[in-house]
Amino acid sequence: MKLNIKAPDTLTKQHYALLLEADPNKELVNTYLQRSFCFDATYNNELVGVLALLPTHPETLEIVNIAVISEQRNRGIGQQLLSFAEKYAHHNNYKCLEIGTGTTSLGQLYLYQKCGFRVFEIDQDFFTIHYDDEIIENRLILKDMIRLRKILN
Repeated sequence: MKLNIKAPDTLTKQHYALLLEADPNKELVNTYLQRSFCFDATYNNELVGVLALLPTHPETLEIVNIAVISEQRNRGIGQQLLSFAEKYAHHNNYKCLEIGTGTTSLGQLYLYQKCGFRVFEIDQDFFTIHYDDEIIENRLILKDMIRLRKILN
């Protein structure tokens, strides 16, 4: 499946629905979107994924949001979005790409490590501090964030 990944002219309700699927804190999403580079992935002119990249340090770009519509998951879209993020970072002279995910996000952890990301930090109680509602994932209460990094060549 060959995706068309580009910066959207505007973020639609469909974009926001996807962004909030990956990160249910609307205030947090709105805060980082103001400072992020946002991209959408389409296939046959249908939105299938979103990606938000935030410069966090002079040479570091963080993937602050990545989401794929549920009907299209496990078809390589997430991997293509990660590859796009890596190329974008490299092309814009970033030396490091980072991403954070929940300790209970088993599928995401597998994908990120498969794509060359390595764990470098655990942010304890991130989700209990920054989210009002308890998040249950894979029948576990989500508390901690695992941060992963990929050093770019």
